Amino acid sequence: MVVNIQYQKMQTSESLSKLLLKKLDRVGKKYSWLIKANVLFKIENDRTGEDKVCEIELSAPGPRIFAKTKTNDFEKSMAETVDELKRQLEKRQSMFIAH
Repeated sequence: MVVNIQYQKMQTSESLSKLLLKKLDRVGKKYSWLIKANVLFKIENDRTGEDKVCEIELSAPGPRIFAKTKTNDFEKSMAETVDELKRQLEKRQSMFIAH
């Protein structure tokens, strides 16, 4: 699976990229039919302090799979986004098995 990582309104983070690649590598091994992941880390203006956003879009057979999480920490946002993607991938895989 090809992974494209973008950082918007912030510095590039090697540690964040490594952690993300490790998580997506596990997902990619479990779901071999994934083609590509587009990841966007950005900082939004938010008065509540939850301004760290992680968006991940997966290219796979059928409609694209998308998840977005906004918290006060990039690692937390990334973990929640990947968990949401896993739920969507489980659902998609069960559809494959049914057909």
